[in-house]
Amino acid sequence: MSVALLDIRRGGPGEAPRRQRYEVPFEPGRSVLDGLRWIREHEDPSLAMRYACLNANACKECMMLLDGAVVYACTARLEEREMRLDPLPNKPLLRDLATAIAPPDERPPEPAQPAPAP
Repeated sequence: MSVALLDIRRGGPGEAPRRQRYEVPFEPGRSVLDGLRWIREHEDPSLAMRYACLNANACKECMMLLDGAVVYACTARLEEREMRLDPLPNKPLLRDLATAIAPPDERPPEPAQPAPAP
């Protein structure tokens, strides 16, 4: 069986990043997003990523780095080789490959922090 090897940056804000590798069954035409969804379904449901495939190529939710280049995971094709995936470097990290995509003025307000005790 042919495989794609996905080397994924894991962790959240304030954590030391770590890398985790997954073997994904390779089929011609499958996207990187298909591979990530396969990992979540068959190997590791804790893998965090974003996608919203309601309007092809318009959502921008699945943007990430593939071997250092910004791609949409839904249009980047899996290959029979090791592929390195990282979150977008210029966006706030939520966890793993998930970053805050919306501009600050479109994000919901952050909850108020309680005042420190006197």
